[in-house]
Amino acid sequence: MSWLAALIIGGIAGWLAGAIMYNSRGGLFFNIVLGILGGIVGTWIFGLLHIFTSGNIWSVLLTSTVGAIVIIVIARLFTGKV
Repeated sequence: MSWLAALIIGGIAGWLAGAIMYNSRGGLFFNIVLGILGGIVGTWIFGLLHIFTSGNIWSVLLTSTVGAIVIIVIARLFTGKV
């Protein structure tokens, strides 16, 4: 996957996770970072659960969004915000 595609998918995944979790932080850069880190975390979690995705754009977007949601939940546990 190219860097441009990773940035675009990361931005969309971060935005989706923020919308699902009502994350008030934001901005394009934050969403991209959240989505890319979410892709790493999501791939790790899906690997632990033996759920292997096919690598198409929709499975990458789903994996990144799930990972980003997990990151938001963990951040809220540490900050105490619900």
